[in-house]
Amino acid sequence: MLLENDYTNLFEDVQTHVKRSAEKMGSSGAALFIIHNDKIVTESYFGKQSNDIHARDVKADTQFHIASVRKAYIGFAAAYAIYHGYFSIDDPIRQFVEDPHLSAYEGVTIRHLLTHTHGLKIDDGKLISEYKPSESWAYRGPSIELLTTLIKKTTGRSVADIVKEQVIEPCSFQSTEWIKMSQPHSKIASTIRDANNPFWIETDVVDGSGMNMYVSAQELALWGYIHLTEGKWGGKQIIPREIIQMATSIQTPNPALPIQKNGFLWFVKDTNHSFNQIGDMVPKGSYQLLGYTNVALLVIPEENVVAVRMFNHYGSPEGYDYLDDIRSFGDIVYECSIKSTM
Repeated sequence: MLLENDYTNLFEDVQTHVKRSAEKMGSSGAALFIIHNDKIVTESYFGKQSNDIHARDVKADTQFHIASVRKAYIGFAAAYAIYHGYFSIDDPIRQFVEDPHLSAYEGVTIRHLLTHTHGLKIDDGKLISEYKPSESWAYRGPSIELLTTLIKKTTGRSVADIVKEQVIEPCSFQSTEWIKMSQPHSKIASTIRDANNPFWIETDVVDGSGMNMYVSAQELALWGYIHLTEGKWGGKQIIPREIIQMATSIQTPNPALPIQKNGFLWFVKDTNHSFNQIGDMVPKGSYQLLGYTNVALLVIPEENVVAVRMFNHYGSPEGYDYLDDIRSFGDIVYECSIKSTM
């Protein structure tokens, strides 16, 4: 193992928070993994991989559906492509798409796609412009499809290929993969969901463009740790520092606007706002991604901490305030990390 264990009860409040969230959501299982000051300080696994009576216990190698947290890998692939000169962050996307004549693409750049400020939206099956690029922020799907497509078009490799070559193989990760949904293996936590959930997509596409990425809590935390160390692994610089810095610093084109700030798809903490997914106590410069399964990866550089929580419930039950839950998760992680240094 890359990091030593130094388990402590100083993060017990985070464990309590995760257990309560799992119960509120109706998850059959959950996991928590925290790295602090270059040591594993918390590693907890709860419940079963499904509601089946003979279900496997959640273990260190259990892989959860990470939903939108996969965007950390897409953002990394985009930063890799920019670093190696395949395209520039402010290139207009019209030069990469097959239908550049569409008026919705007017003024949209790769930066807009990466920071959710593009204004693109699917309405009645058509791509439209919801607002002019840079003028607002909205969490919409077209940007991800465009990004994965242009990364493959310019580099000749898929997001999955880039991540495998640059991260999975050098780090010997065994529990980070895009799964063929028709062929899940025994380590996969079944995702509890409403059968009619409109956001759930079954796919066997494993090039990194689909919402079918499954990762263990440990390897998702180590992926966050690579970002915390700015590309170092085992004391060696395996990823250029500039790639990580690019991905995790604010890239929003008009940072003065009171909108959520982003790096390369990461949510980056700037000033406190009620719409932030990162808690008010969490310091500026921290970054996080949250998935529709309420899986979260939080990195707080100021306190040298990475925190991962995993659940296997897709969406939120009625009455569940996901925004309050994720904000309080970050605040508790921060409070505990502060206590541990006193």
